[in-house]
Order: sequence, then C-alpha cells, then structure tokens
Amino acid sequence: MAGSQGAGRTAAPSVRPEKRRSEPEMEPEPEPEPPLLCTSPLSHSTGSDSGVSDSEESVFSGLEDSGSDGSEDDDEGDEEGEAGALDDEGHSGMEKTTEEQVQASTPCPRTEMASAWIGDEYAEDSSDEEDIRNTVGNVPLEWYDDFPHVGYDLDGRRIYKPLRTRDELDQFLDKMDDPDYWRTVQDPMTGRDLRLTDEQVALVRRLQSGQFGDVGFNPYEPAVDFFSGDVMIHPVTNRPADKRSFIPSLVEKEKVSRMVHAIKMGWIQPRRPRDPTPSFYDLWAQEDPNAVLGRHKMHVPAPKLALPGHAESYNPPPEYLLSEEERLAWEQQEPGERKLSFLPRKFPSLRAVPAYGRFIQERFERCLDLYLCPRQRKMRVNVQPEDLIPKLPRPRDLQPFPTCQALVYRGHSDLVRCLSVSPGGQWLVSGSDDGSLRLWEVATARCVRTVPVGGVVKSVAWNPSPAVCLVAAAVEDSVLLLNPALGDRLVAGSTDQLLSAFVPPEEPPLQPARWLEASEEERQAGLRLRICHGKPVTQVTWHGRGDYLAVVLATQGHTQVLIHQLSRRRSQSPFRRSHGQVQRVAFHPARPFLLVASQRSVRLYHLLRQELTKKLMPNCKWVSSLAVHPAGDNVICGSYDSKLVWFDLDLSTKPYRMLRHHKKALRAVAFHPRYPLFASGSDDGSVIVCHGMVYNDLLQNPLLVPVKVLKGHVLTRDLGVLDVIFHPTQPWVFSSGADGTVRLFT
Repeated sequence: MAGSQGAGRTAAPSVRPEKRRSEPEMEPEPEPEPPLLCTSPLSHSTGSDSGVSDSEESVFSGLEDSGSDGSEDDDEGDEEGEAGALDDEGHSGMEKTTEEQVQASTPCPRTEMASAWIGDEYAEDSSDEEDIRNTVGNVPLEWYDDFPHVGYDLDGRRIYKPLRTRDELDQFLDKMDDPDYWRTVQDPMTGRDLRLTDEQVALVRRLQSGQFGDVGFNPYEPAVDFFSGDVMIHPVTNRPADKRSFIPSLVEKEKVSRMVHAIKMGWIQPRRPRDPTPSFYDLWAQEDPNAVLGRHKMHVPAPKLALPGHAESYNPPPEYLLSEEERLAWEQQEPGERKLSFLPRKFPSLRAVPAYGRFIQERFERCLDLYLCPRQRKMRVNVQPEDLIPKLPRPRDLQPFPTCQALVYRGHSDLVRCLSVSPGGQWLVSGSDDGSLRLWEVATARCVRTVPVGGVVKSVAWNPSPAVCLVAAAVEDSVLLLNPALGDRLVAGSTDQLLSAFVPPEEPPLQPARWLEASEEERQAGLRLRICHGKPVTQVTWHGRGDYLAVVLATQGHTQVLIHQLSRRRSQSPFRRSHGQVQRVAFHPARPFLLVASQRSVRLYHLLRQELTKKLMPNCKWVSSLAVHPAGDNVICGSYDSKLVWFDLDLSTKPYRMLRHHKKALRAVAFHPRYPLFASGSDDGSVIVCHGMVYNDLLQNPLLVPVKVLKGHVLTRDLGVLDVIFHPTQPWVFSSGADGTVRLFT
C-alpha cells in the first residue's frame, strides 16, 4: 500500500504539465469562483491519504469527469484532500454550481466511511506535512478574518473559505436531527466540520477531568533517583569548576574584617548563655510597676476579697445580731438575694468558736473566680453627665419674651377658634363657635364691636396692609370681608372707596367662587363683600401685600386651595390635581411661593413658574398648623402627635429639629414678626414660647431654646389652646382657648 502510495505521488506531477500545456489552447478562463473546501468531517488524524492512493484520489477529485452526479459525494470527500488536486482544478472549480456550495455546508454522508478509514496516523504516512489539505502554511488564521479566502495554493489561486450560509435555526435543526452534532467541531485551519472519534472524545473527557492524556501512563510508578548513593564513574556534568570556587572572596574578607572590628569596639556583644533555671512570678500579685505584670499594658488584676466586717466577728455588737423575725425572713429569702451569706452569731470567747462550715466551699469558689472569671479591661471615658447636655444660654439672657398673663378678654359664650391682630397692634379680632366676631381693644381688653355672622367662624385674618382696614372671616361656605371702621377714619373711608371703585366686566368670567355685594343691612354691620364657595371654608390667609388671599376648602380634589384677588375680584384654582387632604396654606413673606401643608407633607410651590420647588417631610402624623419665619428661610409645623418640627429650607427637606415639649396635640404655631420668638399652643392648655434665633451667617445653625411655659386656659371638652398669635410690635402673645376666653401674656 505504501508503495502504491508513493508511486501515486510521483505520478502526480507528470499529470500536471500536460494540464498546463493544454491550458493555453483553451478559451481564456473567467475569474474563478471560489473553489469549495469540502466539509466532510475528516479528522487530522486520518493522515494525508486515509488509505486511498493518489491515483484513486485523482479519479474521485473530478479531474477526469467533473460533472458526473454519481460521484459528487465522493468529490466532496476527496477532491480537495490533496493540494495538487486543488491546484489543477481550474475547470472543476468553475463548473461547481452554487448548489454544491450550499451542499458543502451540510454534513457529508461519508462521515462514517472517513471514521472507518481512521487508523494509526503514522502507520502509512510518509510525508512531513501536518495536513496536506491545508496548503496555507503555519500562519495565524486571524489574518484572513476579513477576507473570503484562507490562503493561496501552489499556482497562486485563492483557497476560499467554505460558505457558511446557515443561520441559527439551521444549526438548531441540525442539533435536533444529527445524532453526532455534539461530537462535531470545526477545524480552524481548514474551516471543515470534524466528527470526533470515540478515542478523541475519551481523550477530551480525560483532559477535562484533570487526568493524563495517555491511557497507559501511570503517574504512581516508582521514582528512579537521578542522583543515587552509588559512586558513579562519570560525572553528571563535565563542566570545569569556577575560578571563584578556589580563590578567596574579597567581598567576604571585607565583611569578616568589619565584624571583627565591631567586636573589638564592643558594638557587637556575644550572646550570653541562657539561664536554664525556670522563672516564676505570682499571677495574682499586687500591681507592682516594676513587676512583669505591672508593665503589661492590658493586665487586669484579680478581684480582691471583701474585707470582713463587724457581722463576721465572733462577738459582734448587738445591732448586728438578727431578731427572730429577721432570721425567719433571712431563711425564706433566696440565697442570691441575701445581703449576708451567713447568720451573725455571738460567742463568749474565741475558744468557743466552731469550725467554719462553708470554708472549703468559699475557698473553692474563690479559686473558680481566679481562673474562670473572664476579665476584660474596659476603656472607660470619664465624662461627666453634665458635659453631655448642650450648652444653652440662660433664659434671662434671651429676654424679652412673654412671662406672665396680663389680660383676659371675656365675652364669647363658646370656644374661640381663631385670632388676628391689626397691623398696628391696637385692635384684636376673635372668631368663636357662638356665631359672632368680636373686635377688642388690645390695651384695655374692652370689646369694641360684636358682629353676628350666623355661623361658626373657622378662621379670621386681618389684612396686613396698613393702608386698608379689612378683616376676612371664614364662615361655613363663604368668606366675609368686613370693614370694622376702627382707628383712622381716613383708612376706613379709603377702604370703602377701594371696594366701590370696582367696575364689573360685561361678561363675567367663569370662576370657582362667586363674589356678592353686601346688602344695606349687612353694610350697617360692617360687611362689604361675600365670597361664596359651595364647600366649607376651613382657613383664610392674606398675602403680605394685602391684595391676594388664599382659602382652604374642606373638599376632595384639586379645588381645595383657591386664591382670590381683591382688586379685580377674581378667583382661581392654582392646582390641577390633589396631593392629599390640605390642612393649611401660607404665603411666603418675601418671594412668590405658596406653602401647602397636607396631612403628611409640606409642599413649596413657585407661583410664577407654576412648579413644585420643594417637598418637606415632617415625619409626623397629621400636620395641624403651619407658620413661616419672617425672613422666609425657616418653617415650623405643629402636628396632632404633639410634635413641633422646624425646617431649614436651605439645609434639607428633612426636619432640622423636632421638639416634643407638649403632651397633647398642637393646635397652632406662630412666629413673631420682629423678635426671635415662636410659640405653640396645645390641647394640654399650655403655650410654650421658644427663642428661635436665625443667623445671617449661613454656616451657623439656628439656635432653638424653650424659654417659658404659659398656662391659664382651662381644659374644656378635652380641648385647650386653639390659636396663638404674636403682637406685631411688642413681645406679647395672644392665645384663644376652648374655655371661651382670649388671654394676653406679656
């Protein structure tokens, strides 16, 4: 077989010149299509010939008859197994159709034949090449990643890659249909699909499991020592000895001379022989600074026994002896609860004292304490409890603030829900559940006027503009605008002129509220305008300029907050959707902001940009009241779970400080317009005044100090203080309560 194979090899070149001589006589050939590499899974281990001679391969390669259908499968198997057959296959490469290219991507039916031919790969192989089907050479194949070919044959023609027109669906169908799909791999050198044999699969599995590739290799064979104890005739290496092995080293000589000099000078001391006698020290000795344990940093001395007292004496004083009742009580106690572990007894002399019954037990417990008691040194910091309390200024250094009750304004027959002070501070208005508004003179507590409104007054607010004398009161589903006609008559007259100067438009706009003029009888009582809403009004508050007022309605939806403009008699609903039940609203004192407090949050809206600026989270249950600092950068909220929350708007949306001074729900909070004071009124009947200094330095936090608890209101129906408001110029605070009184603290 080998002889025929070699003859076939030598005969192959004799065929090639004839082919080349006949080529010029043929028509000029077109650009050759890419000759197709066969994709039959012939493994590299088949050798070059796989048991078939070159002459037989030339028959199968299609050199004689390239168009026969019967040998097409054989062509795919062998025609490109030889490099020479590929080189001379000019016509057959052109005559291959695209059908054959598509078929080349499917597995060949000669897979079984190829696997049957595989034998010993070195038995009949006479070539030195690794695989003669790949004529590219040993070059990195990534050079050809971007090209349709993988190299060139002997004639310089390109060897094209097999067409891979198969998508993932075809691969999946092959995976399902082909039982040998799991053992088919792609050869990177030739681009073919190879079917691994059982021996190759077994080799892969052995390597994956960490075993040796050779089945017959025994890793546990007895080792043969290369250097044995036997004297060998010949040396292992015949290398001549180094020169340094028999010439003294100058470097070592210098080191030795340095050491000798250091020993002479006394810099290096010779080691003293160790003392073989063992050294002992008392483990529980007193802490001696010179002792070994005293020098130890974390040494913990043993607990010392308590010294005996008078009760342990054999002749104790009479007061240490127990009476009969005390002895019975001592015997009934648990051993761990007894103050003394023994009963004091009296003996006439020391000779009459018997042996101590618990001696061995106590000594045993003492030994257990010494070697079983876990001892640990606690690094204790000596801090006085007073040092942990923050240093707050004394209240008398923070004066002025209201300290005592000065006046009581009596006259209402039911609880007083709301208060408001005129901008000048001379007059006070209060609204009550008895259906009336009362106007008081602040200095004398005299009721100047009583205005019956025919309903519960939920909220009242005096216009903050000093050029207008106007009071807004929330009664049931309407807001009443009254001119109390107190103080300067010119101001009262100009207020009436301002209200009467309004000219209604020809087409009244569609508004969420109706503006109604007061009748003649109501004008005699002071009423000027009535704004009807259709829903109960719970709060009314003025803007700082005095032209706008905001109202809160007890309803669901986005119309809970309405803003009214007095000069143009217009009403608008600023929000499109609701964020929960609104409790309170407040205008920012300096900027176009509106603060809306719902039950669980406080939202800060920019009215000009019409957007949400901030959302404050009070972390309390149900906000009840809201107040804004006159500078505008701080906000306080009271809640029904007896918390007062201070927000610093420049700092965070979380509370800066939470004060829990009240014992019941907070009903009202207020800032003083001029002094650094704020107050809170609660259902426990008290008003707590706090000093709240806000600094211009942004790096310094506000100073909050409670300075005074003011009491005076009587609890009625479990309600205490319902409203709190400061005097605009003096450090005075007004409070209204459920007992029907208004009190002034100065």
